[in-house]
Amino acid sequence: MTDWVTISSFATAGGTLVLAVATFSSVRSGNRAARTAERAFQARLRPVLVPSRLQDPPEKIMWVDRHWTKIPGGRATVEFIDGIMYFALSLRNVGSGIAVLHGWHPTPDLPRGATAHADPDEFRMQTRDMYVPPGDTSFWQGAIREPDDPYYDAMRQAIEAREGFTIDLLYGDHEGGQRTITRFAILPREGDDIDWMPTASRHWNLDRDDPR
Repeated sequence: MTDWVTISSFATAGGTLVLAVATFSSVRSGNRAARTAERAFQARLRPVLVPSRLQDPPEKIMWVDRHWTKIPGGRATVEFIDGIMYFALSLRNVGSGIAVLHGWHPTPDLPRGATAHADPDEFRMQTRDMYVPPGDTSFWQGAIREPDDPYYDAMRQAIEAREGFTIDLLYGDHEGGQRTITRFAILPREGDDIDWMPTASRHWNLDRDDPR
């Protein structure tokens, strides 16, 4: 004798299982689509900073103490005036989003290999907002003013001896995310006691996985 109650129960259970599997697959597919859309959105906002090109136009820069300088394309400027060290970099944003500069960290030499960056909390915050438009140029500026600054003596020695040093820049997109640190080696231009040449040697992603 056919037990229709049992058959009905099995059929209901089977239908529920099929529905659960279909729902799980749909949710997983929806999550993948959402992550893909989020990555695409972030890519449209992502800045990537490198030195500008030599043929890029110069930038005119003023510090808070009204010190002025002019920085050519593809160059860095390093000045030691009245006990104050002034630094500037001509930058190009090769990413697709606006770069908002947050801070910087000096190193009085040229770290080798995979030397890690300083903790972001140790970076010196910019005293004014600075932006680098996507596909365009702008600049970064900083200064070391106080003799009791922990990097004052070492940075001064590097500058006066015309030895290479490092500036790490911390920046992100205009929504405050995708924080990145780019390491710039600053090298004296051979045969020229004025110009310094920057080169980007490494990028770190702080808010997402690194590509390497």
